Amino acid sequence: MMTRQTRSRTNVASSTAMLALATFSCLVLMSNTMTAAADPSDYLGSGERHHVLRGDMPAGVIGQARLAGRGPVQNYFQPVAFSGPDGVGFSMPQGSELFGTEDPSLQVGLLIGGVYRFRITGIPDAEGAELYPTVELIDRIYPPPGLATTYPIPINLDRDDLEAALEGRLVTRVIYLEDPTTAFPLAETPQTSRAIELSEHQDALEVADRMGRPVAIVRIGSVAPPSAAALMPQFFFGYPAWTPIYQPEQGVQQ
Repeated sequence: MMTRQTRSRTNVASSTAMLALATFSCLVLMSNTMTAAADPSDYLGSGERHHVLRGDMPAGVIGQARLAGRGPVQNYFQPVAFSGPDGVGFSMPQGSELFGTEDPSLQVGLLIGGVYRFRITGIPDAEGAELYPTVELIDRIYPPPGLATTYPIPINLDRDDLEAALEGRLVTRVIYLEDPTTAFPLAETPQTSRAIELSEHQDALEVADRMGRPVAIVRIGSVAPPSAAALMPQFFFGYPAWTPIYQPEQGVQQ
């Protein structure tokens, strides 16, 4: 099964809270015609039920709700693999040094329910610029035994995502595991997998839930670390635990 991503880019007004309005990469055109008054049933999700969790909830709410459910997710470090345009580096908070070594293909293990802020550097055509997105793990995947690090959750950020964030817009991606009964019969890699783009009035989490099983939410904005050291734990969501995943060097026999 392949993982796919939903994506949205929204302008964020300084007087309003930052809303994670996600959209998926197959553009949905909005009609300019007048519409009739909404019927209450219009707000029902698939299966004629209301969705309790929404994509615009504050970071951490959805992941914590998953921890309250069933399944082997407590204290499980889910492998995650970051990737992006050539030259881009990723790093995680690491003790008093704040961040470790920049890695163009960083892999780490993250706890389900945690919100992790990471750093992006080396952004094309933006010398010296840095971004500090967050990733929230809302579920795990179940690869064959012993292959957890071979099949991590891929978080692939493209150049458009980074440029939009530098322009002050909020980009939100919902990564989901495709439903094998409805998945596209195409061979793709995390780098070539296409996102599905929605209008900002659609809930990406709800759409992802209809198309598969959501496992992670990535929010990319232009927020920067605070200058006051006392505010750093809040900025980094309490520094949740994570573990590095070291990849074998090329040419080394397994």
